[in-house]
Amino acid sequence: MRVLLLFGGRSAEHDVSRVSAVAAAISLDPTRYEVLPVAINRSGEWLLATETQKFLDGPREIVPDSFIVEGIKVTGPSVPGQNKLVFAEPTADNSNLSFDVVLPLLHGPFGEDGTIQGLLELADVPYVGSGVVGSAVAMDKVIMKRAFVAEGLPVPKWLPFRDGQDKAEILAQCESRLGYPMFVKPANLGSSVGISKVLNPKEFATAVDLAWRYDEWIVIEEGVTAREIEVAILGDNPPEASIPGEIIPGSDFYSYSDKYIDNSAELLAPAPLDNDLVIEVQNLAKQAFLACRCESMARVDFFYEEKRNDGRPGRGFLANEVNTIPGFTPISMYPRLWKESGLSYSALLDRLIDLSLERHSRRSSRTAKSLAAD
Repeated sequence: MRVLLLFGGRSAEHDVSRVSAVAAAISLDPTRYEVLPVAINRSGEWLLATETQKFLDGPREIVPDSFIVEGIKVTGPSVPGQNKLVFAEPTADNSNLSFDVVLPLLHGPFGEDGTIQGLLELADVPYVGSGVVGSAVAMDKVIMKRAFVAEGLPVPKWLPFRDGQDKAEILAQCESRLGYPMFVKPANLGSSVGISKVLNPKEFATAVDLAWRYDEWIVIEEGVTAREIEVAILGDNPPEASIPGEIIPGSDFYSYSDKYIDNSAELLAPAPLDNDLVIEVQNLAKQAFLACRCESMARVDFFYEEKRNDGRPGRGFLANEVNTIPGFTPISMYPRLWKESGLSYSALLDRLIDLSLERHSRRSSRTAKSLAAD
């Protein structure tokens, strides 16, 4: 089976994707899969990643930290049922660019937000991960939190704002309804990019401007003193939950540097929780996953508040966010939690690919029946 591995992308999480792609490529069982590596550069061009292909075809004695985004320009799939790339240069030989399934490891906008999923749906191509709806809902923190609230999930206090609103008015609302500390986040981004912790009014405007650099909508949340708990979800009918893990940040919060540069965070798997709390957070994770109509895979993140900042008893688990294309780097929690739950990285990829093919078969059958009825 030929797997088209998509990495890179136009988002601020471009470099994270390049690292995730290495881990996935070397973990796909070579007796079952052939990898067709395709990079998307920051301009959005699709490239047959020639340097990556050389690595995959070679002895793999030295594994790169990340794949290089360079190669020969190709166009993505466009004709339903053909499952094929085409070289941009019309004289080139296109005979070896067919594939069976797409593994999109594109974190953030233009990859995790339903856009690439929509393209693949139009081309009638099987792909790993959530569909258009689940990807879009989980990517947008405003819509995601509204889905949480609609399903009765406990969440920290939060407020959404759009670029152009008066910052003095925003500050007044946040001071009145959230208090300090507070976190300012772009609504459509991950990997802690563009996030700031705000302790006083002087820091507020800078944090808002930074978040608006990345997205037109931002979310501002109350700061909570809590443990950070994560659960990996696999499948969707019904979804399965891994054992929970815990993040102990190396700084004030689990920042981009913590995740990918300093490696200063401590990742605990399994999380030190009593069994009743494990069951509770697993059930909440599945509820959050279904609230966003996710499919196949996601990592669901929670705060576990044991005591409030003012000394009152804590609210327990608070849903933070759902990530539909979580990190697949060697230290990422999603594959690690499944490994600790008894499923190896290679077996996890097998399951995800099988799920994508099963979904494509189900949907193709319904499409065929609809066309026959017409």
